Amino acid sequence: MAVVTNIAAYLFASLSDLKPLRERLLAFCKARHLKGTILLAPEGINLFVAGGEGEIGELLVELRAIPGLEALEPKVSHSDHQPFSRMLVRLKKEIIAFGVEGIEPAKYTSPRLEARTLKQWLDEGKPVLLYDTRNDYEVKLGTFKGAIAAGIDHFRDFPEAVAKLPEDMKDAPVVTFCTGGIRCEKAAPFMERAGFKNVYQLEGGILKYFEEVGGDHYDGECFVFDQRVGVDPALRETTSDVCFACQTPLEPAEQEDPRYVAGVSCPHCYQPDEERQAEQIKLRQAALHQVSHPLPGSVPYDNHCPVRISTECDGMTLLDALCHLFAHVERSFWEGLFVQGRLLTREGDPVSPDIRVRSGENYLRLLPATVEPVVSTDIRVLHEDECIVVLHKPAPLPMHPSGRYHRHSLQWLVNAAWDPERPRAVHRLDANTTGIVVFGRTRRHAGKMQEGFKKGAVEKVYLVRVQGHPEWETFTCDAPISRESSRLGARTIDEEDGHEARTEFKVLSRDADGSALLEARPLTGRTNQIRVHLWQLGHPVQGDPAYLADGSHGDKQTLDVGDAPLCLHAWKLAFDHPRDGQRMEFVDEPPAWAGV
Repeated sequence: MAVVTNIAAYLFASLSDLKPLRERLLAFCKARHLKGTILLAPEGINLFVAGGEGEIGELLVELRAIPGLEALEPKVSHSDHQPFSRMLVRLKKEIIAFGVEGIEPAKYTSPRLEARTLKQWLDEGKPVLLYDTRNDYEVKLGTFKGAIAAGIDHFRDFPEAVAKLPEDMKDAPVVTFCTGGIRCEKAAPFMERAGFKNVYQLEGGILKYFEEVGGDHYDGECFVFDQRVGVDPALRETTSDVCFACQTPLEPAEQEDPRYVAGVSCPHCYQPDEERQAEQIKLRQAALHQVSHPLPGSVPYDNHCPVRISTECDGMTLLDALCHLFAHVERSFWEGLFVQGRLLTREGDPVSPDIRVRSGENYLRLLPATVEPVVSTDIRVLHEDECIVVLHKPAPLPMHPSGRYHRHSLQWLVNAAWDPERPRAVHRLDANTTGIVVFGRTRRHAGKMQEGFKKGAVEKVYLVRVQGHPEWETFTCDAPISRESSRLGARTIDEEDGHEARTEFKVLSRDADGSALLEARPLTGRTNQIRVHLWQLGHPVQGDPAYLADGSHGDKQTLDVGDAPLCLHAWKLAFDHPRDGQRMEFVDEPPAWAGV
């Protein structure tokens, strides 16, 4: 069985030209198949590296040739496997993060106490206080008998821990200790500065103590920062493991606990699914609030709106293509943009109106100093797991960037809050519609969900308040909806060439103000389907700026914050989960206008 040599070493020294040194050491170690971590900082070096005995020897020669590191001495142990997965050389401000000005081990350290001397003191019963400067999760695996633990989660918390120590301890002999001695290089001088009169630091830490005198006066193992997790006083790897989620060391009995799931949880961090999801939702809500306050499009910026050339525009001039794609916009408007140099290639170069375009090409329309209209940001996370995100969408808020809205869109805000992930919207709601929307965490999950929408396997129920009192209690509308949009993107009924569309309606109440509350179930998914069908039936949605009571189209597409709301709410949604096909049902709280 191959034996791997493990070394741990540090030395405080004044180092410079760290970037070229980093590159040199990384190449040196990789050429010799060494793995581990080397930290370089202006104050010195700290390293844990493993590999062949000869190669480790070559590395020590290389390191000791660096000015200031001539005295570098490692602590050596052996294992039957490589405890590290890769080789890293990192630049840091400090080799051991402490954050206290004026503590400089390269210039001053407290008196060092050799391992054999400490053992002798403990054998003789000499009155000495042992102070464990390590983090709580390290102390859990083992420490010296009778030692006082600092009780910290991070070494930066050490000054606060020292401030809580009793005053009479300042006159007693104190021996600080840690894994390999490095933390005590800063901890002991800090304690001296805090008024402790008789402070020592254990030379080489627990590992050196194990190496020189064994495990006398010590209970348990020593936590180490590699895949071995713990070593016993003979410096052999133990059977302890560490929880991937919370980094707590786990003894064999804890690894048998049903709450321990490798890579997921352990008895110390386990949360029931409901608690874990509630905590995750809380974090997401905070992220959504952060990216939307202030609104990201409230500060002027240069917006580049994409324009994609469709199949029917293939071979046209760019100007003709724009006029075809945006039939409601005057030709003179586009001509003016070309003169101003605001029609660009994808690379950002101005483009001629006379170039011939091809299907699928993309161009950019520059909107300089854009300030986007204010939108509602009351986005609420209803559910999140590894596959999907279910949200409450407020209004007015467009789903996707378009027109005057880019950063002020649900997709942009979700991308920012979930960064670096890019959840994909599975379906759409109109900008003025509130309620439930679903995102897939990955393209695959979103695609699987979209198939369910296309096949009619998703049950959608809306609440809608309409003008007037329908004569019927239930009604199914199957009027075809136009394939093309008219002015401002509105649709109409097109009996000859429209898309098949079908919506079921049920009256829930007829109210004294002349309105009625309906339940709407769209069985197909056409643009503005519920709104167009109700408009055609003579009962337009209350607050609709586009589909008016006189059968005409309005001159406004997206409402402003403060306008009376569009009374259409995506209330209930039921679908098969893309992971396992389990049926899931969600209900979003009805808005005030629903009165239920």
